[in-house]
Amino acid sequence: MSAGPPDSNHNAPDDGHDGHDDEIDRLAGEYVLGTLSDASRQGVVRRMATDAQLAARVQAWEARLHPMTALVEPVQPDAATWPRIEETIAERVGYRVPPPVRADRGRPRWWEALPVWRGFALGASACAVVLAVLLGRQILQPPPAPRYVVVLAEPRDKTPGWLIQASTSQKITLIPLGAQAAPPDRALQFWTKGDDWTGPVSLGLVQPGQRVEIPLDKLPALQPNQLFEITLEPATGSPIGRPTGPILYIGRALKVS
Repeated sequence: MSAGPPDSNHNAPDDGHDGHDDEIDRLAGEYVLGTLSDASRQGVVRRMATDAQLAARVQAWEARLHPMTALVEPVQPDAATWPRIEETIAERVGYRVPPPVRADRGRPRWWEALPVWRGFALGASACAVVLAVLLGRQILQPPPAPRYVVVLAEPRDKTPGWLIQASTSQKITLIPLGAQAAPPDRALQFWTKGDDWTGPVSLGLVQPGQRVEIPLDKLPALQPNQLFEITLEPATGSPIGRPTGPILYIGRALKVS
């Protein structure tokens, strides 16, 4: 991997977006990713009613990111979490979920008697403290969310092929979104270029269909709109330090947090 951006003779291919298109594409991406404020989201919804280009870009982003749902396994909320979800939804729509109705069954049974539960409450409180310490570490300290995401798509039909996630500015994770293959005696080479760089930098060869973590410690910090692409090169990589083969996948970094 190169120690820094090469000289000005090493130019990265243009992905064909002008400034206005980039602005609309970025807004659509942030809308689909859910990183906009409520007011901004409502503004996008209103604007899509009259802006066909924005509506089309939102649909394109939804189609582009849909394969990402296959990376997450469905999780059933537990009994304690689900009531909180219902309450949150009720507050948003202005409706209060009524508490469950208990029928009057006359004289309470022994397990419904208050003195019995007072004894149990002391032991339960101690258990709750222990559980709060053990579970709180997992619930209150989740893994860091991605700061940047990049969807690498085929240049022609925009089919997504790879996903890039970055929780820090000095390391990225490259995740395949489907099965890929390279022709015999050819290799997939990974590149990046910042807007203010003089040329692209190789991030090394990647194996088709394999997840990989790539350090960026020898490069400038990751930045919004940074270009990433995968090209088809000779088996040992490009011999001249810049892309020589066709672009297979291309995309730009979107800051999400």
